[in-house]
Amino acid sequence: MARGGIKLDDRDIRMLSILEEEGRISKAALAERVNLSPTPCWERLNRLEESGIIEGYGARIAESAYGPMTVLFVLIEIESHRTEDFTAFEAEIEQTPEVTECWCVSGGFDYLCKFVTRDLTSYQEVVERLLASNAGVKRYFSYPAIGQKKKTGIPIAMIETAR
Repeated sequence: MARGGIKLDDRDIRMLSILEEEGRISKAALAERVNLSPTPCWERLNRLEESGIIEGYGARIAESAYGPMTVLFVLIEIESHRTEDFTAFEAEIEQTPEVTECWCVSGGFDYLCKFVTRDLTSYQEVVERLLASNAGVKRYFSYPAIGQKKKTGIPIAMIETAR
C-alpha cells in the first residue's frame, strides 16, 4: 500500500522508477517501456499524480551552475519542547530560503538542517538572523560539507506492491 491509499503493482513501480530517472520522457515512450498502450498508461499516471505519489516534476540543476557555494549540515536544539515552540521554529525555517532541507530527528538534538549559502560569512549571517528571531534556538552545531559522494532519489524498489 502506498501513499494516498492506492495499491501499486509492479508496472506502477516501473513507471515511477523510469519517471524518477527520466522525468521528461514522453507519455508514448513511457507506455512502450512499461508495455502498455498509451491510454492505460496515461490513466495510471493520472492516478499516481492524483493520489499524491507523484508530487510534481522538475529539473535537477547542477549545483555548479549557481557558482561557488557552501553546504553545511546543522544540528539544532530548540529551547523548549512545547508544541508551540516546535511550530515557531518550523515556521521560521520555512521563511529561510538558505535552509533547503530540515528534518525533525530524535536523539540529543531536535532538527538536522541543510543550509546552502555563498560562503561561511553568509551562513553566519543566516544563523544570526535565526538566533535573533523567535525560533527558540538553544544551540547548534555546524558541519561544513567538503564533497558530495552520492545523491539519488528514494529507492523505488522499497515500495510495497499489491499482491
